[in-house]
Amino acid sequence: MLETTLVVTLLNKLRSRIGGALNPLASAIARSGISPNAITFIGFLVCLASAYLFYTAEPLWGGIVLLLSGFFDIIDGAVARASGKVSRWGGVLDSTLDRYSDLAVLAAILLAGLCDPIAGAAALIGSVMVSYVRAKGELESVKMSSVGLMERAERIVVLAAAAVAGYTWVGVIVLAVLTQFTVLQRLYHIWKSLRVQPK
Repeated sequence: MLETTLVVTLLNKLRSRIGGALNPLASAIARSGISPNAITFIGFLVCLASAYLFYTAEPLWGGIVLLLSGFFDIIDGAVARASGKVSRWGGVLDSTLDRYSDLAVLAAILLAGLCDPIAGAAALIGSVMVSYVRAKGELESVKMSSVGLMERAERIVVLAAAAVAGYTWVGVIVLAVLTQFTVLQRLYHIWKSLRVQPK
């Protein structure tokens, strides 16, 4: 548990530093008038392009384009904050398109035969459940930000790095295992938080 906490802390620090480095770019984009929702949609299209590349058995390019889609996933929120256009609708749209993107990429890998079918199915289920448990926790007013090892950014990096290295199937196995672990982490966090909340 301690080792997992340390890994999560390091990943969160890295994410914060990357986000900080992108703030000047986000401010420039905000001044250009491009809406955060437009950036979200562009990122979604880029992720679909990654899925297509995986489906056509081009994992190297699929991984590279998947990493590019991750950039849009980070910058849209930064642009929303820089432009003062943070909205609940934007959050819903972003979350919805993220789920479609995750499932499209993993389904493409599975259909292309780039991974074991059981591992692929487990990664699909795990990726959905990680987000589902977060949503349920937030409905119960539990703070879920940065809870768990395999948030979306980490899943993108793991899968893209494995694909670029020529081991897409390994990345899928890692996701298949660690997404389930993340679900357990989040369930435990929710359980612990609700125990101390007044009834």
